[in-house]
Amino acid sequence: MIPAGFSYHKAITLKEAFNLSGQYGEDAKYMSGGHSLLPMMKLRFASPKHIIDISKIEGLSYIKEEDNLLKIGALTTQSEIEYSQLIKDNYPIFTDAAKLIADPTVRNVGTIGGNIAHGDAANDQPSLMLAMNATLVVEGPNGKRTIPVTDFFHGFYMTALEESEIIVEIQLPKSKSNSGGAYEKIERKVGDYATTGAAVYVELEGNKCVKAGIGLTNVNAVPLKLERAEKKLEGNIITSELIEQIGIIAGEDCEPDSDLRGSEAYKRSITKSLTIKMLNKAIKRAKEE
Repeated sequence: MIPAGFSYHKAITLKEAFNLSGQYGEDAKYMSGGHSLLPMMKLRFASPKHIIDISKIEGLSYIKEEDNLLKIGALTTQSEIEYSQLIKDNYPIFTDAAKLIADPTVRNVGTIGGNIAHGDAANDQPSLMLAMNATLVVEGPNGKRTIPVTDFFHGFYMTALEESEIIVEIQLPKSKSNSGGAYEKIERKVGDYATTGAAVYVELEGNKCVKAGIGLTNVNAVPLKLERAEKKLEGNIITSELIEQIGIIAGEDCEPDSDLRGSEAYKRSITKSLTIKMLNKAIKRAKEE
C-alpha cells in the first residue's frame, strides 16, 4: 500500500524539532531512521500529516563510558552499535541484538532511540533495555528528564513520552567484571520480527546470582520484564534446576497471541527454551570476564 499524503520537515536542532512538533501537534510524528514508522504508514496503521525528520540533529550519536555509565546517543545507528569495539568487548548483548535487526541497509539508518521510542513489543532493543535496567534521558520544550525504562512502556505503541519529547540518550550501568548478558530471537526468516526473543543479564559472585534482568520480545502486548524470574534468580546459587525453573516462569508469564508465526502454546514453549539458552550464555560470559 501507499502511505497517505504528508508534509516532510527536516529539523537540524532539537529546538527546531520542538517548534515544529508544537506547531503541528498531534498531526506530526518524529522520524529518525523511519524503519518503524514508515511500514506502519504504508499499511495505514499510522497517517501523520506531518513528518519531522530528526536524523540530522548533531550531538546525539555516540557510544561512551562516563560517570560509571554506558551512554548511547539516541541517534546512534544499529550498525554503529554492531561494530563498536567498546560494545563488543564489554556489552556483547548489544552486539547480539544489533546484528539480528532486519538487514544491513536498515541497520545503517535505523537508530536505537527510534527502536525504543516506537513502543513496539516486536522491536528488539526494548527487551534489552528491560534486562539491563536502562534509564532513558528525554528532552522536550520544558527541558530534560529521566525515565526508568520500567516506567516507559505504557501499552500497545504507548510510551511515557509527552508531547514534543524526544529520547536523547540511553544510560546503562557500566559493565562489571562479574557480569554477562546475551540476546537471541527466533524468527521465520532472516530480518523478520521475532517469533520470540529473550534478553538476559546476570551478575555473579562465584556461583551465586546477585543481580538478574530478563526481557522478552514480541510475546506480550508491551515489552515484558520477567520480574518473577529475576527475583527467583537473585540471591540464589545457580543450578540446573534453578535454570529450568526460570525457563518455566518465562513460558508461564508471557502472553503471546496465536498468529502466522505460531500458536500460543508453541510460542510459550520456545520462549521457555530460549530463555534457558540465553541464561546459560549470560552465565558463561559472566564467568569468562
